[in-house]
Amino acid sequence: MSVQSDPSPRSAATTRAMPDLFTPLALGPYRLRNRVVMAPLTRCRAGAGDVPRELNVAYYRQRASAGLIITEASQIAPEGKGYPATPGIYNGAQTAGWARVTNAVHERGGRIFLQLWHVGRISHPSYQPGGATPVAPSAIRPAGRVATDEGQVPYVTPRALETDEIPGIVAQYEAAARNARSAGFDGVEIHAANGYLIDQFLRDHTNRRTDAYGGSLGNRLRFLAEVTEAVTGVWGARRVGARLSPISGFNDMRDSDPAATFGAAAALLGGARLAYLHVIEQDRTGANDDFDWGALRRAFGGVYMANGGFDFTRATVALARGDADLVAFGVPYIANPDLVERFSAGAELNAADPTTFYGGDAAGYTDYPILEAATT
Repeated sequence: MSVQSDPSPRSAATTRAMPDLFTPLALGPYRLRNRVVMAPLTRCRAGAGDVPRELNVAYYRQRASAGLIITEASQIAPEGKGYPATPGIYNGAQTAGWARVTNAVHERGGRIFLQLWHVGRISHPSYQPGGATPVAPSAIRPAGRVATDEGQVPYVTPRALETDEIPGIVAQYEAAARNARSAGFDGVEIHAANGYLIDQFLRDHTNRRTDAYGGSLGNRLRFLAEVTEAVTGVWGARRVGARLSPISGFNDMRDSDPAATFGAAAALLGGARLAYLHVIEQDRTGANDDFDWGALRRAFGGVYMANGGFDFTRATVALARGDADLVAFGVPYIANPDLVERFSAGAELNAADPTTFYGGDAAGYTDYPILEAATT
């Protein structure tokens, strides 16, 4: 991806000249010790009942030197699930499981936000209570296939949500946000990216509604606005972030005018005074489509977290030029639990093994060597 310059004034959180990955940052009520963020990474290793288990505790504990950890996406309700062994945040057992994770991270001096997730149409009846049809803004079947116990099968056509059902889903976000507080998280991130439910409402390819939640751009933003209001009502805006993916085609997504759609979404989130905006600055191929990321940052007006194919050099340049305040790393964090320490030492990074990304046990999850072990 190319790094674009943003000539606009820097936010108060980034007034230090020429920040780098190791420069502390004020984020809401917190002081992050560095600007290296562990991006949310679905790994499909939750225990029975979608409860975080000790293996997950070890995984997050290993990565606690990040300035901020954003957890893997966690479904806000049983209906929000679309993948095997993904954790939830909608019942007591799941909340208790996550509490063990947050305790482990805090014992190492880390900060951790939970990502709130509803997959919408990116699901299958086998994941739904009672074998129900997944829900979405509109009854438009996504291209592609979904992993089930019976193997890979085509997605089904979702059921369009009735207008009077939508407040109930907003209430599920609110309840999940409360559970996240009970679990000891430092904050939450609203997952409005990657073709999941909120993103499905935002983009005109997946939202063909004719009620108050579809049609005009303002109507397509309504669900995001209501979820944001509900979640910030629990946490306060300064401990809530949001994630967008303006040009990503993942999960069969597109929009007729992403600059307008996501510029308006960023402005809405900025008006809510969220702690940060987390943006995936590339599509599935790694291209950035010449999108004006600086304009998106200006529309938000606060702490901007960039994500998408960054390495140490690109991240350093982006921070120094004022193109971002934080940089989120995905695959590098899978293979390098001590990513901050490796960056600091200029050490070689472990290579990630894609065959162990999803599902399984400790192999490819908690067994990557740390720097000390790798150099002795």
